[in-house]
Amino acid sequence: MTGSAPLVAEAVRKAAVAWIAVGGGPAQVMWCHPVDGALYLVTGPGEQSGADLVTGEPASVTLRGDHGGRIVTWPAEVALVEPGSADWDAVAPQVAAKRLNAAENPADLVSRWATRCRLYRLTPADGPVAAGPTLPDDALAAPPRPNPAVRRTRRPFRLHRVRRR
Repeated sequence: MTGSAPLVAEAVRKAAVAWIAVGGGPAQVMWCHPVDGALYLVTGPGEQSGADLVTGEPASVTLRGDHGGRIVTWPAEVALVEPGSADWDAVAPQVAAKRLNAAENPADLVSRWATRCRLYRLTPADGPVAAGPTLPDDALAAPPRPNPAVRRTRRPFRLHRVRRR
């Protein structure tokens, strides 16, 4: 890593959520857990959707600072952590212990992840793409993406007639 690599390392160390964009697509917020300078996240049934993560395809990761605003965007190398590997055995229990609102205990969670989910490692590939003065000044707000759960809102129902005087 070059340039402001300490900023990336510090932001990764404090990360709880990250905005991840793959292949130039829109960024998706995902919970994550930092371990040894990399971010680990779980996708699959009962967990968050995968943001189209593909092993070997680069991703763009944006992290926020203590004030809640964006502080850095960096390119990441995406790697799948295979169940039963040394990395899995070391990291999966740590990530499971930090999983909020899990219905299972961490050991059962790791077992479910091994059979039905994927654990990804996002490692900084280079220094920041955007940080400090190179961050955009505007909000970068985008219209909501289409979603099958969205439906048109009807006007409120009135039980009585309002008389005008």
